Amino acid sequence: MFIKFLPNEYVLRYRKGKLIERGAGLTFHFFDKSTAVAVVPMSAMDADFIFEEKTADFQSVSVQGQLTYRITDCEKIASLMNFTVKLRSKEYHDNPLKKLSKRIINIADVIIRNHVETVELKEAVKANRELSGEIFDRLREVGELSALGIEILGFSILRISAGTETHRALEARTREEILKESDDALYERRNASIEQERRVKENELSTEISVAEKKKKIKETEVGTERMLLESENELERMRVAAEVERQTVKQQNENDLERMRIAAEVERETVRQQKENDLERMRVAAEVERETVRLDAEIELERKRRELADLKLENAKKDADAEAYRIGGVMDAYSRLNPEVLVALATLNMDPQRIIAGAFEKLAVNSGKIGMLNITPDLLESLTNADA
Repeated sequence: MFIKFLPNEYVLRYRKGKLIERGAGLTFHFFDKSTAVAVVPMSAMDADFIFEEKTADFQSVSVQGQLTYRITDCEKIASLMNFTVKLRSKEYHDNPLKKLSKRIINIADVIIRNHVETVELKEAVKANRELSGEIFDRLREVGELSALGIEILGFSILRISAGTETHRALEARTREEILKESDDALYERRNASIEQERRVKENELSTEISVAEKKKKIKETEVGTERMLLESENELERMRVAAEVERQTVKQQNENDLERMRIAAEVERETVRQQKENDLERMRVAAEVERETVRLDAEIELERKRRELADLKLENAKKDADAEAYRIGGVMDAYSRLNPEVLVALATLNMDPQRIIAGAFEKLAVNSGKIGMLNITPDLLESLTNADA
């Protein structure tokens, strides 16, 4: 039998256990009882992986990625793994490529686990690029892969993600930090107000001491003190108004958010209701159209039946007319062969006597020029008139 292989397939041909030929894309005739062939692919192959690992703070993360490798020493790996194929179907006996990919992925899993166990969750989910480069370099240095004649061409981590609950917890923590910063700002404003009040009191005490020490400058000191008090009160009032405005703004924003949510829910319910009504209306219209279509089809079918019946009646009438015409023609043909006198005698055979006498008078009137004298007795006329009466 004859067999040929692709140019990217390295073939080792054995006969009776001895290597007799090797190379890429061989073609040859063989006898399958004494020939064995090992086929090693030389093209690059991809292996996908998903690992579940634990970080240094005992959080679960999912590492998803892909690595690319190729076999550089085909004869070495063929001597270490079973790459023999069935000559008739070219299928592997032992599925070595799956085992090889599994072995490489396990090595990558060990390296990834060793790295992930040393970092916390936040660092792990942000270290895609750095981790990809580090693991790629370490995979190229693994002696087991070099011993198998395998070269790692590429390694990439597509995603490192935490569990759903952990992800939500991270979001909640960040949100709480933002809220805490807002509270700290409010506390700082309050502390500034308290500090200002303290300064006002200190100024008041200083003013009293100055009044006791310098009676001459009482008026000026009182004016300055009142001015400072007024400014302090104005500042306090401004701060109070600002806090009140901020509180009202937050309250109004919350109310607006609730109102928007209520309106959105109402709009959604109205949309669903309108959609249901539209669906029911379309179904009703469709049913009405279907009923009207069925009725029209029935009427059309009835009119067609009527037209067929009228055509049938017309055809039957034509046949009856043809039969009657044929009968009359036969009778007239028979009459045409008879003597006219015989026809007249037949016509007068069952005729009323008065009609016969009337016919006779009509013939006499027609031939009156040929008659010399005609006597009509009174008895004859009387009998005729009595018969008419």
